[in-house]
Amino acid sequence: MSQKVTQKEIWHETLHDSFGQYFTVEKELYRDKTEHQDLVIFENAALGRVMALDGVVQTTERDEFIYHEMMTHVPLLAHGNAKKVLIIGGGDGGMLREVCRHTQVEHITMVEIDAGVVEFCRQYLPNHSAGSYEDARFNLVIDDGVNFVNQTTETYDVIISDCTDPIGPGESLFTSAFYEGCARCLNPGGIFVAQNGVCFLQQDEAVNSHHKLRHYFKDVSFYQAAVPTYYGGIMTFAWATNNLDYRHIDNATLQARFVASGITSRYYNPAVHHGSFALPQYLLNALSAAR
Repeated sequence: MSQKVTQKEIWHETLHDSFGQYFTVEKELYRDKTEHQDLVIFENAALGRVMALDGVVQTTERDEFIYHEMMTHVPLLAHGNAKKVLIIGGGDGGMLREVCRHTQVEHITMVEIDAGVVEFCRQYLPNHSAGSYEDARFNLVIDDGVNFVNQTTETYDVIISDCTDPIGPGESLFTSAFYEGCARCLNPGGIFVAQNGVCFLQQDEAVNSHHKLRHYFKDVSFYQAAVPTYYGGIMTFAWATNNLDYRHIDNATLQARFVASGITSRYYNPAVHHGSFALPQYLLNALSAAR
């Protein structure tokens, strides 16, 4: 017996010209062009709600926890006593949600260039923020990240740059001016981390970030996590600090901090934390050649 099949709309990502991914669209929930970027959110059977900016997927409901846990728990648990945290970007609220789970943190500032992203995500991706926008420790600033870190008089223990790729509004968050500003407003012993693309396809991103960051920090490296949505290899995060011990924290100390935090995670654990700093040889070779 024949069966009629309804043709579904296909959404294609535009990050790479000759290689990419597509999603079937079960239902488009929102589309708008703000002052800064083109926003779209739709439902996909495999990954839940998907948010894209300017033709590039930023987050999905199904696997966002991997990215957000690794961007927050790695620096915060390595530091061990962070009281003030600065998030650059992060308008979907996922990063804020995970930072809020660290009860020793007393102040959280998030700087987002596009107020529209915040409101859009609060309505259409409520599980990302999970009520964290109402946390009494939280302060939202609508501003350009480079301008903020170079103008603020506040200092922070951990800075998390939850930036988009270095195109459009996110381009300025990969510049020396931004890295210098972050170094300026970090407390002694502070840690800076940043999204740095999939290094197999975006190797120049990591090389350029490493070259710029090492002018302002004594210890510059990367750590990694496998996030299915960010196709083409392993997602890479920049790591920069003046404390050379943080990256080599012993397992017993890290385990004790994790247990004491009371955090229940879905991806992060101390073993993953340690293993994430082991980099593939092709990236190590590229970094070495660029010195």
